[in-house]
Amino acid sequence: MGTAFYNIAGTVNTAFILLSLLGVGAQFRLVRNRRERADATESATAVLSLNQFSVSFLAYLSFFAYGYSVTPFNHFIVWPRLLASVLVMAILVEIWRDRRSRSATICLLAALLLMTCALAGLACGNRHVDEGRVVASAMIVVITALLAQGYAHQILLILRNGHTGAVSLRMSQLILLMDLSTVVFAAAMGLRMGWPLLLLAAVSGSTKLVILYLFRWQHGTSARARRNHAEAPA
Repeated sequence: MGTAFYNIAGTVNTAFILLSLLGVGAQFRLVRNRRERADATESATAVLSLNQFSVSFLAYLSFFAYGYSVTPFNHFIVWPRLLASVLVMAILVEIWRDRRSRSATICLLAALLLMTCALAGLACGNRHVDEGRVVASAMIVVITALLAQGYAHQILLILRNGHTGAVSLRMSQLILLMDLSTVVFAAAMGLRMGWPLLLLAAVSGSTKLVILYLFRWQHGTSARARRNHAEAPA
């Protein structure tokens, strides 16, 4: 029963991760479409938090590393997270193209370096499994804290501007579903092995609920007042 539950939960979680990739892809397409609009009045990546997407990249990449560091090799975790890491890196490229700031450049170069290191770790195989699992677990705890502040930064940007800008509703919805399925999968793995998944999914899901609420909030009077204040000449 335990193995059957694990396989079912892992398959369902993988399916929702693949759905979340459609959400990340929708975010990428939204940015590209905004860039191509001739009558655009704001930047293609307006209101998008570089902080949040950088930490999201780290979160996906850390679980990619965690998945190949545990025994047995967890295919349910590894390959979907690798695909997600690549997609989020593509969004970081779009933010860099739009802003060309020092912070955007540093974040993109750091993402490329970390991706190279993670792929090198995968190539090393089983030579350092135990050490890799400990490092990946510690990394996930740190990244969970960073993810919380990254999403908080995105929430504050929406509140400050009075609208969601280039933030994708579809991405938020699908990642929330992924987080809920990840909680179930973590339970199937058992707390000893699954607690990093449970911790990060709980934090991510909570912040996604707030962002989803803000999509409704932006149509209210308080959001309109914030937009008017933000657009008023100095």
